[in-house]
Amino acid sequence: MRVFSSSYTFDYSWAEVSTANWLKYCPWNQKSSHVVAVDTLSRHVDPATGILRTERLITCTQTCPDWVLAVLGGSNTSYVYETSYVDTEAKRVTMCSTNLTWSNLLSVRETVVYEPDESKSEPGHERTKFEQEARITALCGGWKKVKAKIEEASVERFRENAKRGREGFEAVLEMSRRVFGEEREREAREREEREIVHA
Repeated sequence: MRVFSSSYTFDYSWAEVSTANWLKYCPWNQKSSHVVAVDTLSRHVDPATGILRTERLITCTQTCPDWVLAVLGGSNTSYVYETSYVDTEAKRVTMCSTNLTWSNLLSVRETVVYEPDESKSEPGHERTKFEQEARITALCGGWKKVKAKIEEASVERFRENAKRGREGFEAVLEMSRRVFGEEREREAREREEREIVHA
């Protein structure tokens, strides 16, 4: 088994990050063109805890060497199952995902957590901490060298994707801040106009 981990601080509040998280794979994110579809399978709020639990199926295209497809079969389409938990009381988003494609050969279990970064926040300027961990295990029997190579290649791919994913999410956060800011300004203008009319 190999473990990939990364952390990063976004220069956005937890409210902004937790909201934009649902838009992560939208057209604003030029770095997520490999994501073909995101299907919500279930979503509910636990009445006892207030935690929003969502299950999603994420469909991706992946670049895979032709020889791998020839040996293992399959296609360039892969599926990821994601369960997320949004705890607004604790200000914590936890996302757990696992691969469904080739899961008999490779297990990839990823956990991502977003929560306020108190150590880097200032009054009126909140920041959000991102922590990611992926546990990657090749399941191909007793071929130690092959397993090690598969796991090493998977960790390297995770490293590359993490950087791209962070850059793409930054673009989504920037656009969200702008769009929601414009919407708040529009609503404020409309309120002022209504108050003038009723005065």
